[in-house]
Amino acid sequence: MPPKVKYQKDDIITAALEIAQKKGFESVTARTVANAIGGSVAPIFTCFENMDDLRTEVFKKIKEKYFEYIETGLKETVPFLGVWKQYAKFAKEEPELYKALFFTPPSGLPGGGPEILRYSQELVRPSIMSWYNMSAEAADKYFRDMWLVSYGISALVMMGNCPFSDNEIFELGTEISLSLCKAFKEIPGFDVGGYDKNQLFRELAKKNNFTVV
Repeated sequence: MPPKVKYQKDDIITAALEIAQKKGFESVTARTVANAIGGSVAPIFTCFENMDDLRTEVFKKIKEKYFEYIETGLKETVPFLGVWKQYAKFAKEEPELYKALFFTPPSGLPGGGPEILRYSQELVRPSIMSWYNMSAEAADKYFRDMWLVSYGISALVMMGNCPFSDNEIFELGTEISLSLCKAFKEIPGFDVGGYDKNQLFRELAKKNNFTVV
């Protein structure tokens, strides 16, 4: 009778995920995982064909954890601003996982930053369309602009170098969201890029008493 496998597949994935959370995804190796589960690599290669198979499963878990944050944000009163807050929270609470998804995605594994961005957009689009009364095209551009700002702030949060408090980050998101919504609603052609930028800046300059160079 073959010996009973002490560690199941899920146990090994969980141990590898904890390594990724604490030390970074690149630290998920046969030796580090073996040490975490008791010192032998045998259970790993009993449950997985090779380390790439294990890393693929771990990366799936990282994506699942990220989307848990996004889905939590969607349940808030203003769904997209909830997502804004949860995105920064993920970077703060799971910096190594954020780095693996958006900064140093593992080579050769499916589902890096572009795929995650597209899926995030699909999750958030209905709430933007409903809450802000936007077309799908406008909602996607609104999401793009907000996400780019959020990405920059969250990068600072991940590195522990953000000068803003959690409340200031949320307020910043509110201010930018308001500015974008006003532009989409009040500037004809803004959603398709068909507007006179120079004329608008000249008009704004006159209203606010500053000179456009």
